[in-house]
Amino acid sequence: MSSIILQNIDKAYGKNAPVIENLNLEIKDKSFTVLLGPSGCGKSTILRMIAGLEAQTSGTILFDDEDMTNVPPENRDIAFVFQNYALYPTMTVRGNIEFGLKNRKIPKAEIAARVEEVCSLLDISEYLNRKPQNLSGGQRQRVALARAMVKKPDIFLMDEPLSNLDAKLRNQIRTDLIALHKRLNTTFVYVTHDQVEAMSMATDIVLLNKGKVMQMSSPAEMYKQPRNVFSAKFIGTPAMNVISSGKSNISVPQGCAYVGFRPENVMLEKKNNDDFCISCDVASTEMLGAETVIKALSGDEIIFMRAFTSACRPEGRQNFYVERANLCYFNEQEERIYE
Repeated sequence: MSSIILQNIDKAYGKNAPVIENLNLEIKDKSFTVLLGPSGCGKSTILRMIAGLEAQTSGTILFDDEDMTNVPPENRDIAFVFQNYALYPTMTVRGNIEFGLKNRKIPKAEIAARVEEVCSLLDISEYLNRKPQNLSGGQRQRVALARAMVKKPDIFLMDEPLSNLDAKLRNQIRTDLIALHKRLNTTFVYVTHDQVEAMSMATDIVLLNKGKVMQMSSPAEMYKQPRNVFSAKFIGTPAMNVISSGKSNISVPQGCAYVGFRPENVMLEKKNNDDFCISCDVASTEMLGAETVIKALSGDEIIFMRAFTSACRPEGRQNFYVERANLCYFNEQEERIYE
């Protein structure tokens, strides 16, 4: 069992500015932790440092209480699932899955038993004698997962493993990974830029921007209680509406520069006398099956509303309302203000 602790981590390439600076992070044992953020935020670099594929410039990485600084990747008891699968094209599926175990000199009978177990779990037993080029993208990804699982590692590291799959397969393998984490009861660290993957799979999300942790929390807390404007706008589709506090018709906390509210909390009718109100021009309505997304303009600011009915199609000038309890407040530095 392994928790992962990163202490005062810096990472720079040559004389360039650091891509990671003074990072302190604890990944809990048995958690499904997702490193989430835009391209270039440092999430894959962090994963590769945990794996030992890249060395940190300074700082310490611990697995439980053991310093991993001088421990090579093969001795870290981790399994790494790559974005491009990284399968050996000249080997069969069985050969790819067995390869790491043979290098460890594990007895043949145990290898056979492990391969049978993981292939049955991932439903790829019928492909054992095929070469990777004769498999679909989803099948290749399952083989890559099987190769990782068969090692029975303490830590699974996954770098955007679903990015090369179509939407249907991504949904299917997301579900498989959630079930797999519960069954294996070990630590998963997963990198993605896709908030849907993060929100649906993670027990903990680490939201990164420019090498810094913007927020670390459960998916529900990150959605409901963003700690800054970056978190508020990165999570959610559409994202949280964040507008200048000068447009507020209600009193706001001292130091408040911005007011935020989720699209699903926007109403067309007032409920309470102290409801926030903003007058907008409806620009478009988009019916998405069970809900309608309404886009409106208030000067140069865009407001989104989510109505959970296809019958809601407002037009022209409208007043939008939000109950005070559903408002978030941010200061000039775009950090959350708590009342």
